[in-house]
Amino acid sequence: MKTEKLSKEFAKRADYYDRNGAFPFENFDALKTEGYLQLTIPKEFGGHELSLYEFLLVQEKIAQGDGATALSLGWHLGLMMHLHATKKWDEEIYKRVCQDVILNKTLINSAATEPNSGSPARGGKPETTAVKENDTWIINGKKIFTSLAPALDYFIVPATIEETGEIGDFLIPRETPGVVIEETWDTVGMRATRSDDLILKNVRLQESALVERKEKKERPSAQGWLLHIPACYIGIALAARNEAVSFAKTYQPTSLPHPIKEVPEVRRKIAEIDIKLTTARTLLYTTADKWDESPQQERGKLAYDLAITKMIVTNTAVEVVDLAMRIVGGQSLYSSNPLQRYYRDVRAGLHNPPSDDITYKILGDRAFSE
Repeated sequence: MKTEKLSKEFAKRADYYDRNGAFPFENFDALKTEGYLQLTIPKEFGGHELSLYEFLLVQEKIAQGDGATALSLGWHLGLMMHLHATKKWDEEIYKRVCQDVILNKTLINSAATEPNSGSPARGGKPETTAVKENDTWIINGKKIFTSLAPALDYFIVPATIEETGEIGDFLIPRETPGVVIEETWDTVGMRATRSDDLILKNVRLQESALVERKEKKERPSAQGWLLHIPACYIGIALAARNEAVSFAKTYQPTSLPHPIKEVPEVRRKIAEIDIKLTTARTLLYTTADKWDESPQQERGKLAYDLAITKMIVTNTAVEVVDLAMRIVGGQSLYSSNPLQRYYRDVRAGLHNPPSDDITYKILGDRAFSE
């Protein structure tokens, strides 16, 4: 594994991709060359079958170099892990996708969020429709927040099946006629994920493209792979911490006979950062370890642990970056300083699923239903 080396390479290019809002194709070429796309594919299909714990370590390290690259990679790797764990797809279809990833370095991600229904985590029904015509599906709709849009080879698209009202997941190859990417991504954070809009215009698919019929959720679902999200943001926070320490070692204003690392308040803030990071990372990796050690049929019990972990770790990342910027002061706002990018990127984690309000709701509901 060359994760440390790759992370340092990505750090050198992160500013360029952020400023230009461009997808980091060069980073993904390197990840493909080093075999990273198959890290979570099961060994029986030719992958490395990383545990969740190991997967998060990779995410955290890559994010120290470039958060947008890490988050984008995490969607692909996490989905491949999730599909293997749940086994909700036909095994032959999943095996074919795995082989395509290994042999052709293909990328896959879900395109689930819509302009009106918002995040699927909130239970909105897709306005994207699937109509059956003989043995063919016809898909029409629009998806937003499609991370990796410029580089994806497969889209997993939830759509409402008009005949039954069910929600189905459809596997759509990029080259399918009617698949269009609209370059709409214009955010202040995670700019290089290029989470553009996916437009589906009379997309015709074979019957087998329906890879899963969704079950109605009656309780919080346990999806361990989504811990790739907080792992990414705590990685960014670690980078911010290191930037602040490096600055404090060398910056010496004329009002002081020594660098600011000797100032008690600076040391207190660094100590506070390290306490927060240690606490958050301990929670993150303890939860991941619980997931790895639990039998598949018992993992549903970890839904609350996962939601709490995401909320605590992501909010801690925001707090750590803020403290790092307070140490560096006004210079942290220079466009040439990576801290301002860390600040913009890390706040995106607050809007990744599950949002804090959902976590508070499910915990409150649990408390009063006991």
